[in-house]
Amino acid sequence: MVTDIHHVGIVVESLARAYRFWRDTVGLPVVREAIIADQGVRVSLLAAGASEIELLEPIGKDTGVGRFLAKHGEGLHHLCFLTPAIDTDLGALRARNVPLIDERPRDGLAGRIAFLSPKACHGVLVELATPVHAEPLPESPVRFKRIVIGCRDPQETATLYQDLFGLPEVEVNGGPRMMLGWAGGGTVLNVPAAEVGGMMGMVALSMVAPDMPPLIERLERSNVAMLVGAGEITVEPQSSHGVHLHISRYHFP
Repeated sequence: MVTDIHHVGIVVESLARAYRFWRDTVGLPVVREAIIADQGVRVSLLAAGASEIELLEPIGKDTGVGRFLAKHGEGLHHLCFLTPAIDTDLGALRARNVPLIDERPRDGLAGRIAFLSPKACHGVLVELATPVHAEPLPESPVRFKRIVIGCRDPQETATLYQDLFGLPEVEVNGGPRMMLGWAGGGTVLNVPAAEVGGMMGMVALSMVAPDMPPLIERLERSNVAMLVGAGEITVEPQSSHGVHLHISRYHFP
């Protein structure tokens, strides 16, 4: 059904302030920005390799994103899968009585989009998107790697995502974890909630930066709170707009 991870959505208080980290410090180029009035958000898509990062700033408190920000603060909001045929895929989900927010596709910054209810995906808000823009993404010094999902039973969650979206399994070295996605591309890593402080749903974002020294220099210059190890960086959520962010030098499955 789906062919890749299109983007990961992050709710922020201010798009201008978020740009200082995600665009200016991390180095992700802006692909497009718009106000989507019917959703009450100012939205920006930033290139991150073959996938994108979407920043969402509410322009009103009485909106879905505004209520999310008031309740949870800044942080990971949704996961968007790329599909070449959203009408067909959404129709198949609807026929199976999968809980949906959007019964029909609508226009969004990512193209023609539709959201499933979080009830469908063990608490994770999932979006489907069929882009209408054909231009290639600009080069980015930092690329999307995977989204980490905390869950009660990784095997059960993985089976659900395989059933709904046809995600292939990626081999992972033992343990209770389950990884789905595309080897060499974007992946979804399901881990026991106990491993991530009991947190459920999307809990962390992993990215890859083949050339680490310039990135570390930019992060240090911006006084980003982080831990630097051998070939990896862990950015504290207070510096990355509520996101637990891990950046490594190499891309492992």
